[in-house]
Order: sequence, then C-alpha cells, then structure tokens
Amino acid sequence: MHGLYRRSRSWVAGWALWAAPRAVIALVLIVVAVGAFVTTATTFLMPVTTTDALRFGVLAVCATVAIELTRHFERRREYARTSAAPYIDTKSVWSFAAVIVLPPVFASAMVIFTYALAWSRVKPHAQKLPYRWVFSCATVLVGTQAAVAVLALGMPGYPGAPGGASLNGLLELGVVACAAVARWAINVGLVMAAIALSKPTTTARDMFANFGEQLLEAGAIGLGLVAAAVVVSNPFVLPGIVVAMVALHRGILLNQYQQASRIDAKTGLATAGWWHDFAERSLARAQDHGETLGLLIVDLDHFKRLNDTFGHPHGDLVLKAVAQELIAEIRDQDACGRWGGEEFVVVLPEVGTRQNLRNVAERIRRRVQTIVVDPPDGAPVGAHTSITASVGGAIYPSEGIGTIDELLLAADTALYAAKNSGRNTVRLGGSDADVQSRPAELPSQLEPPSTTL
Repeated sequence: MHGLYRRSRSWVAGWALWAAPRAVIALVLIVVAVGAFVTTATTFLMPVTTTDALRFGVLAVCATVAIELTRHFERRREYARTSAAPYIDTKSVWSFAAVIVLPPVFASAMVIFTYALAWSRVKPHAQKLPYRWVFSCATVLVGTQAAVAVLALGMPGYPGAPGGASLNGLLELGVVACAAVARWAINVGLVMAAIALSKPTTTARDMFANFGEQLLEAGAIGLGLVAAAVVVSNPFVLPGIVVAMVALHRGILLNQYQQASRIDAKTGLATAGWWHDFAERSLARAQDHGETLGLLIVDLDHFKRLNDTFGHPHGDLVLKAVAQELIAEIRDQDACGRWGGEEFVVVLPEVGTRQNLRNVAERIRRRVQTIVVDPPDGAPVGAHTSITASVGGAIYPSEGIGTIDELLLAADTALYAAKNSGRNTVRLGGSDADVQSRPAELPSQLEPPSTTL
C-alpha cells in the first residue's frame, strides 16, 4: 500500500500543471478543493433508495456504451483541436440526467464516473495532461452542486423528472432550464478563466471562437432532460438516446474539421483558400456598393536565413509572433491569412483612401520590426535575430483592377518593388508605386510594445 501511495504521489508530481503560471496553479487547486468540498457537503443531504441505485446503474451502462462507441470521434477531436476555446463536452447527457432524477451523491458519482471512463478510453493523447481532466471534472462538479441547489429550491418533486402537461409541469421545466444554465455557466466560466490565465495573449475572439458549438452542448443537455424522463418512465427507450449521441458526435467532428480547414495550424490565421474566398466576396460587395477595398501582402525578409540559422521550430515561433501582431493591428471586418511560407495577406474592406492603406501597412511593418523571439539554446553567439518585413499593397478601385487576382497581382508587384528597394519598406501599386515609404522614426512614446516569446 505504501508503494502504491508513493507511485501515485510521483505521478501527480510529474504533472505539467506545476510548470504552468502560478495563477493557473492556484485556480486549478482552488477549483478542485471547492469541487471536493461541495460534493462532500451534499453527499448525505438526501436518502438513497434501491430505485435510485437501479437508475444510476442504467444511466451508467448507457454512458459506458456511448463513450465506447464515440471514443474514436473523441480521439480525432483531441488531435484536430486548433482553438483555444472551451472544449464541447457531450458527457453531460448522462450526468445532467443524473442531476435531475437522482440524489446528489449519485449525480456527483455520475460526473466522476463518466470523466474517469472517458479519460481511460480516449487515450493516449488525452492522458498527457491529466490535470486538465481533473480540473474539468471539478468545474462540472461545482456546476452540478449549483444545479442541485436550484432544483432543490425550485422543484418540489426533486429528485425526479418534471411534471406532466400542466402549469406546474411547465414551471418545473423552467426550474430545470435554470439549473442547466447555472451548471453550464459555472463550467464554461471557470474553463475560460483557466485559458485566459494560462495564455494571456488569448483574445476574446479566440475564447469565443467555437461559441456556436455551444448549441451542441445545449443539445446534449436537452438529451439529458429526455434521458431523465425516459429512465423514470421507460428505460428500454434509452438505447435511442445512445444512437443520437453517436450522431451528435459525428456532427461535432464535422464542424471541427470545417473550422480546421479554414485555419492555418502554425499561425492561427485563415488558410489561403478561405482567405481568397473571403476576399472575393469582399470585392464583390465593394463593387456593388461603390466602396474601396485594400489588400496587403506582407513578406518576412531573409526568413530562409533565419530558418537555416536557428532551425524550423524557431521559424515557426516567428511566424506565430508575426500572426499575433497582424491580428492585433487589423479590424474585426478585415481578414488576415497565411499565403504560404513566410507570406501573409490582409484584405481591408472600406479602407478609404490610399493613405489609409499606407498607414495600416506602415503600422504592420513597424509591429513586425519590434518582435523579439529569443534564439534557441545553443544558437551561435551574436547570430542575427532581427525580424523585418516588406509590404506591398494595392487598392480597389484602380485602373486595370477588376478581380481579386488582379488586385493580388498589383500588390505582389508592389511587394517586389519593396524588396528591390532594400526591404523593410512599404510600396503601394498604382500611380505612386515608385515612391518609397520609409518615414522618419516616430517619437518613442508612440512606439508599439515589443512582443517577446
């Protein structure tokens, strides 16, 4: 027994959690402690009957079958994840059903059981970060106890399914909906807090990137309500919910793959194909409404030399840092994509004048110039680490430009002019393409902050 305890302690000591920022460690430990406390506090609030034990067993069997049938989808979802947003969890079908019809001790046991089973079956990828599963389980436990409190206070027949087609039944259904919202809000809120603390550079846009998928989470909770009613009235219908779960997982995976096909894995920017489609739609809108459309191509100077000197992993860090600066500079209605290699493209609807486009290009050039990515260990002393970019741009309407490919060609021609003029400069296609834009340095208080990775 002592040897088992020592191995368990060594396993926990090896968690990646301890290398996380202190704020993340504190949040995880606090949430786990609160989850354990509130779960223990509600364990003996209500008596347990044989019927409760049988219903728990039926739900546990259905959960086991569903997790087993969908574990391959879950593995693919784990590997295909590109977003920093909270992960959509469909185990709530069974745990929320348990919240409604079972005493708190069984509701908590269902959460722990489904998480432990899913963690053991969705391996080996998910097992690399066990503390995340422990934390996620704790957030659901905290949310579960909040849902228990709502149901206990608002539903006289708790635990049990809402009443029939009557006013009382509708009121009880409203209480169940409030319990579901409380459970979901606590879970998602705590997970978002952990993401924000672990990755301070994560934007609100990144955090809510998959917020549309929360409708799938709502669907899972709705199925949980159905499962609760079915396990009370006719448990033999539950296999139909298991089938629905498999179909729901297919839909989630398809949506995730569609998202992944639009996002470049290395930079988090749009892929070239999606960006081109967006740019074409933007140009068509500009033509229909008589508006302007700007386009920029940003090319990192001497990027191959940087890769050869420091290695491709370091080059990938540089690409990601540049992408973050581009996202920070553009507006919500703009779109930035990775065009290939070390080239990026930006489309700016309603950019206004050529001078506005030039100003954006200059700000991007200056942002790139301030990026600092620490060289890897063992890099040659004094090796060149500065990062600069040449920027070419073009604007619609301009003579000879009627398609997005013609706009790209004009911007690409301007980019070559920038490269041939010494790099780290901006050129715009059109009447003033022969005028180099390398303005005097701005006062230091106007300098954008450096980005260090």
